[in-house]
Amino acid sequence: MTKVVEIKSLKKNFGSFQALKDISFDIEKGEVLGYVGPNGAGKSTTIRALLGIIKSSGGSAKIFGKDVWTDSIEIHKDIAYVPGDVYLWPNLTGGEIIDMFLHMHGSFDAKRRDELIKKFEFDPKKKARSYSKGNRQKVALIAALASTAELYIFDEPTSGLDPLMEAIFQEEVMRIKAEGKAILLSSHILSEVERLCDKIAIIASGKIVEYGTLEEMRHLTRYEFKVETAQPLVGLDDLPMVHDLKIDGNKAIFQADSDKIQEVLKALVPFTVIKLDSNPQTLEELFMHHYKNGRG
Repeated sequence: MTKVVEIKSLKKNFGSFQALKDISFDIEKGEVLGYVGPNGAGKSTTIRALLGIIKSSGGSAKIFGKDVWTDSIEIHKDIAYVPGDVYLWPNLTGGEIIDMFLHMHGSFDAKRRDELIKKFEFDPKKKARSYSKGNRQKVALIAALASTAELYIFDEPTSGLDPLMEAIFQEEVMRIKAEGKAILLSSHILSEVERLCDKIAIIASGKIVEYGTLEEMRHLTRYEFKVETAQPLVGLDDLPMVHDLKIDGNKAIFQADSDKIQEVLKALVPFTVIKLDSNPQTLEELFMHHYKNGRG
């Protein structure tokens, strides 16, 4: 596979404040990277650096093998971008703005534009001043998804959309992924990231704290166990691989390190297991773990 985005040890300082600290990740053709983290973690700063809006303080960032700062005009010909807050010209209609965006981009599919307007149940004849936040997002999404691009950058793209429209957006992401496009998705909807993304980068306080596939991350984290036994459970809190233990008589809920599952099962056998459920952590649990760490 060909790398579309390559970021290595990217840094950005605003005075004495380090907004980005040695950020590194890549995105290949036909791949969706989920970029998640708490507000102020550095997600939008990374995206602004990728778009050539701000200049990095160190490291390197390339798109299509070109430097994002010096070659930004050339790079932008093959990028489609949707911000989290879309500002429109109030006296133009939504349809006029979509067409303006598409013509500014230069390469687009008019048939796809019309299909997307129907799918998103969007009224292109109303003036932009009358649009809700969700409808403003639709303008940007329709324009981006109808553009001919090799890299799509979505920064909180479904903010303000209802669940039905979110589902349509997700369908469209899967469509462009199947076409071999590269996608950077920064989203606060963790179920959306979990469903769509091939790789995930979790950023906290300007640093990437987890990077890889969700399964790779889970391998480094924990499983949640729910167990019911014939005898009262004692001694589990003495096991170093057991965390967040809650015991209610013969029932217990706890987390255990994923590489110590065999030892956990061995410790449970003497109590005669009646029922046992185990599940890997969800992305939300992984995120919250690092969110708390990132705030500290």
